[in-house]
Amino acid sequence: MALLASGTFRRTPLERSDQRVSWERTDQAFFSSGACHILAWTCRDAHPDQGIELASLYLLGEQHPLHTYARWNGWAFDASGWNSEAELRRVNAEFEGRAVERVERIDVDLAEFCRLHVHRMPHQYWRDPIPRARAYVARFTPPWEA
Repeated sequence: MALLASGTFRRTPLERSDQRVSWERTDQAFFSSGACHILAWTCRDAHPDQGIELASLYLLGEQHPLHTYARWNGWAFDASGWNSEAELRRVNAEFEGRAVERVERIDVDLAEFCRLHVHRMPHQYWRDPIPRARAYVARFTPPWEA
């Protein structure tokens, strides 16, 4: 799968206001914009013995993350599958036309992350996104198995 910036799938005003409309987008769109944090936590949980970390990209001057993803040994997993973490940063910065100011390792649990960054918890989606995220993670061969 081609690596695409998360902003490629940025939600429309209708998708932001109606959880069902947002839910009905393709998996790649849903997990690129609006549920990237759910996908990242699910990826880490799917591979508990691999030492996967979670990280967020921040654009210059922004308080909240642009995009959240799982990372392992220079690789990043998001809605575009497994790609080089450096390439993920580059593609997102190019799409946004602004520098990625920092990559922040996430050291809090999902609930605290959502509280700090005004993100939805799984129970706040139209349907439970965890089974959908598990199925999506399973589509991709991780780099340690390639």
